[in-house]
Amino acid sequence: METEALAAAAHADFSMWALFWRATFTVKLVMIVLILASVWGWAVIFDKHRQYARARRETGRFEGQFWSGDPLDTLFDDIGPTPAGRTERVFAAGMTEWRRSHKQDGETIGGAHVRIDRSMDVAIQKEAESLQKGLPLLATIGSTAPFIGLFGTVIGIMNAFIEIGQQQSTNLAVVAPGIAEALLATGLGLLAAIPAVIFYNKLSADSDRIIAGYESFADEFATILSRQLDQR
Repeated sequence: METEALAAAAHADFSMWALFWRATFTVKLVMIVLILASVWGWAVIFDKHRQYARARRETGRFEGQFWSGDPLDTLFDDIGPTPAGRTERVFAAGMTEWRRSHKQDGETIGGAHVRIDRSMDVAIQKEAESLQKGLPLLATIGSTAPFIGLFGTVIGIMNAFIEIGQQQSTNLAVVAPGIAEALLATGLGLLAAIPAVIFYNKLSADSDRIIAGYESFADEFATILSRQLDQR
């Protein structure tokens, strides 16, 4: 009997597809969840890289226009109240409140500086939420995927021990297929978690730098408007 088991184990297929196909339903479900989590995580990573690159290009292009010396009213009329660029939206929020803070006779309504700052802060907060959307998913995948994989491994090893009891053999060639199936779940968990953790840290830092750029621009813009208010 043991000879037959050894012969069957020697001809067993240890490819990933074969290991997945031989696994129990619970372990298969764990593997599918981890594969989907990995694909979802990579989709977020590529989307954020594209989004952040576009945000940096938009910021560079708009700041070139902003510091070109053209009148702010002319620049605002060119981009409109609802521009596409993120930095442009921060600028538009400040300019919209700037215009609302002037009476028909040209006098300025009191507290304009505070309202302009608040309007740009709200605009920056909206852009920050958009930029950071999806990053919590990477953090979740990075923190939970190893444990999900470990759960699949525990279930797989339990089934391997049950197989040992049924075949009444502890030969490694007999139990190796079951253990390999179990460890595949841990491997998939690490495969999903490691990139998620690495890129979560990188993308979080990139997002913080972009948002800090918006805040610096808003401070500089508010200083310019404050100077004009004082002159009036």
